[in-house]
Amino acid sequence: MEWYLPVIWAALIGIAVAMYVILDGFDLGVGILFPFSRSEAERDQMMRSIAPFWDGNETWLVLGGGGLWVAFPAAYAVIMPAFYLPVIVMLLALVFRGVAFEFRLVSRSKTWWNFAFVAGSAIAAFAQGVILGALIQGVTVRDGAYAGGAFDWATPFAVMCGVALVAGYGLLGATWLVMKTEGPVAERARGQAGLLLLAVLIFMAAVSLWTPLAIERVAARWFSLPNFYYLWPVPVLTALAACALWRGLVRKYDAVPFLSAIALFLLGYLGLVISNYPYLVPPSLTVWDTAAAPSSQIFMLIGTLVLLPIVLGYIVFVYWLFRGKVREGESYH
Repeated sequence: MEWYLPVIWAALIGIAVAMYVILDGFDLGVGILFPFSRSEAERDQMMRSIAPFWDGNETWLVLGGGGLWVAFPAAYAVIMPAFYLPVIVMLLALVFRGVAFEFRLVSRSKTWWNFAFVAGSAIAAFAQGVILGALIQGVTVRDGAYAGGAFDWATPFAVMCGVALVAGYGLLGATWLVMKTEGPVAERARGQAGLLLLAVLIFMAAVSLWTPLAIERVAARWFSLPNFYYLWPVPVLTALAACALWRGLVRKYDAVPFLSAIALFLLGYLGLVISNYPYLVPPSLTVWDTAAAPSSQIFMLIGTLVLLPIVLGYIVFVYWLFRGKVREGESYH
């Protein structure tokens, strides 16, 4: 097996996951913030800010899940049984959220569709955080197959990660509204972003302390020498991104808070990758242990490299086409 093919596919899946977290994260965050709006007009404005983007954002979830299935079938065969329940809950929440998005536009009474949109957004975010937290803690594997129970994922650390991701998506959503809306919605989102930034930093600190104390391989990765000398810029850059976000909110910049929130997420994501690489299923299966045959990886890689620039070009075009702020009373439909 060519050693570099699994690394390339791991990088592609990692990029897809990062793109999903950032792009679908802000529109899930808008749904999480829905209950704090004060009128249907404000909720309409919030929803119109994500209307052209939300369905395309979920393309990256398909690429990440499909890529895992094709390129790392052994990992897929372990991860899915380990997280059947939270995965199903996440997918159902995304379905209900999508249905609520479409039907809310044409319904006379929007109350129940608002509830479905909020619940779908919050539950999907929480389930994703739980999956992430449980995966970081480790999956029980024996003879290449999942050997744990149906609820091994339900741990205090995983629940904390679920709540943390809800707060994180809320931060992305709030900074998106600061950038994309005007009036009371944007001003309220600016205040919400400050509170959510504080919550996210607390959760990031908790994860940063919990994982090395509980997981020996994480402690060895970050605090052994010479690793410590190479990795110290990551927490420093994270602190700088948080300061830039706060400064952008205080100075009432429009785009700086959102871009800083993206940087904060990407640095947190990088920290998790550093803690766990090369394990795709911590703590036992690496990207090489779980990789498909080289011929399969090459075949799918050719198709992915053809389609990926098309997808990226479409996303850039849509975001450029619908640039600018959404004002009360405006519509994309």
